[in-house]
Amino acid sequence: MPIPVEMPKMSDTMEEGVLVEWLAEEGDAVSSGDIIAQVETDKATMDLEAYDDGVLLKKVIPAGAAVPIGGLIAVLGEAGEDISELLAGYGGAAEPPDSAPPAASAGDGAAEPAAQEEADAPAAADADAGRVKSSPLARRLAHEHGVALQQIAGSGPEGRIVKRDVEAAIRQGAPARSGDPGYQMSVVSVETPAEEASEILRISQMRKAIARRLSESKFTAPHFYLTVDVDMEQAVAARARINRKAEADGGVKISFNDFVTKASALALRRHPEANASWIEEEGAIRRHGHVHVAVAVAIDDGLVTPVIRHADRKGLAQIAEETRELARRARDRSLQPEEWEGSTFTTSNLGMYGVEEFTAIINPPNACILAIGAIRDEAVVKEGAILPGKRMKLTLSSDHRVVDGAVAASFAGTVRSYLEEPVSMLL
Repeated sequence: MPIPVEMPKMSDTMEEGVLVEWLAEEGDAVSSGDIIAQVETDKATMDLEAYDDGVLLKKVIPAGAAVPIGGLIAVLGEAGEDISELLAGYGGAAEPPDSAPPAASAGDGAAEPAAQEEADAPAAADADAGRVKSSPLARRLAHEHGVALQQIAGSGPEGRIVKRDVEAAIRQGAPARSGDPGYQMSVVSVETPAEEASEILRISQMRKAIARRLSESKFTAPHFYLTVDVDMEQAVAARARINRKAEADGGVKISFNDFVTKASALALRRHPEANASWIEEEGAIRRHGHVHVAVAVAIDDGLVTPVIRHADRKGLAQIAEETRELARRARDRSLQPEEWEGSTFTTSNLGMYGVEEFTAIINPPNACILAIGAIRDEAVVKEGAILPGKRMKLTLSSDHRVVDGAVAASFAGTVRSYLEEPVSMLL
């Protein structure tokens, strides 16, 4: 009996996935647990495993195509088995993987333009378009590492360059690209004249998810904002002492972001009203019994929010170590769902860009997000005297369905008190 392979739900916010690259061919015998393809979700590029044993009878979806959750990707079964009835149950014969996806899908990121399709000949490059034949994942990896695809020999079907080829070239120190024509998957059309050309860019699954979820957040959650100005003089001094010791002992250095993560986590424990979510289906509020702080990390495609779990129970060094590792994995697109799901609160820091103050959009299903500005030097008045000081602005965005103004003000004040007396975070 033929076995359908459907697009699984790989993240809590995923609605569709792009089949980036096939790692198995029709006629291959696969076992449960074998990786047969790679799928780009709204958070990461992830391996697609087979859940059954059998022969890969048909690759229903071409590389580069977007598939909704539950959509048919492939069919497993016994060699020579008739799969026409199964295909009919999914709406008839699907487009074969060696043909170009529909042109109409190019505008929404579902598939590549025909000139970039995997099936185009010749094998090494498309002479007319001047583009090297390669998988989407290989092109992105080459772009990220500055590798010229023209210098790489492909080991995929018909000489196509795949991920492993680019990885091998990176290890061997492949020549850098110069206006690499092989990485043009994002450009859908260009207007003329050339000196005034505009690009229309296809967006990734991550960018589509960001657009959808933040629009929903902004337009459904009644945001309100408040800003507190924090005296960071003691935090600056404490960080310098901690990092001098860490450097001498070979330990982990602490960032100001780690201070804010810890302070926020402790404040959430003291103000459980802010450590909550709105449940739309029930018209109710869920107050979380745990404190999981998400830290916004910028990557090429947008923003991901890996989670420091039980941040209120962890020391600054552990928070620092986990944050750096999660940020590295986020930029490598290797985070797993359990590492970005389940947050109860989020922080977003633009201070390293010199931004002194900004407002952030709430990260659903959280009720609050804290925007962190730059530490600035300015004159302050202390006991009637004008002295040099170090200040930082924190702006709290809150969902008014869950958090009232007084609660938000009390929470922000508690965060400020922890940062102004950092030793209190150790008590």
